[in-house]
Amino acid sequence: MPPLFKTWLTLCLLLPLAAHATNREQRLPNGFTGYTTNASVKHAPAKHAPLRARPANAASSRSGMPVAAMSPKQSSDVLSRAVNVLGTPYVWGGSSPKKGFDCSGLVKYAFNDVADVDLPRTSNAMAQGHGVKVAKGDLKPGDLIFFNIKSRRVNHVAIYLGNDRFIHAPRRGKRVSIDTLSKPYWQKHYVVAKRVLPKEQQQLNLAKR
Repeated sequence: MPPLFKTWLTLCLLLPLAAHATNREQRLPNGFTGYTTNASVKHAPAKHAPLRARPANAASSRSGMPVAAMSPKQSSDVLSRAVNVLGTPYVWGGSSPKKGFDCSGLVKYAFNDVADVDLPRTSNAMAQGHGVKVAKGDLKPGDLIFFNIKSRRVNHVAIYLGNDRFIHAPRRGKRVSIDTLSKPYWQKHYVVAKRVLPKEQQQLNLAKR
């Protein structure tokens, strides 16, 4: 894949993540409903409901419990490393751009520079022993998605990019590529999603449960 196209694709994927990390939503004053045609201001009745603080870098799971997330920089680093090897051939047991990648080799390579994260080598071991489960509707960029293909157990893993897309090393004869989670094939073989966290964050998240 031409380097210029890789750079363009990386920017397209990571700019929204960076914007999310730096922008802060500006809220209107409580009860303000906007300007009328004669420039008068209307105020809705104030509701004095208690405010509840939401933990930073948290997403709600279906159980209602917050699930911690990687920092925007960590997610950006993971996605950047994965996208930069788009087009690399699938090689069983491969874990580097020069030798090629299998699915779990690509994931380990992408997470290589995230401090305090040491993933197992196989997709099944990743699904069994590392990370925090997240609902499909709560997926964030950098989450791992696991599938069972021609097997009852997990034997394939991909990295979620956002907007229903993921990057993975598919199979022999294919290359590292981007696919869509909404395809019937992937919906059929979907098993679970997990959020990989640095050890300190994962221990803190489990302690709050």
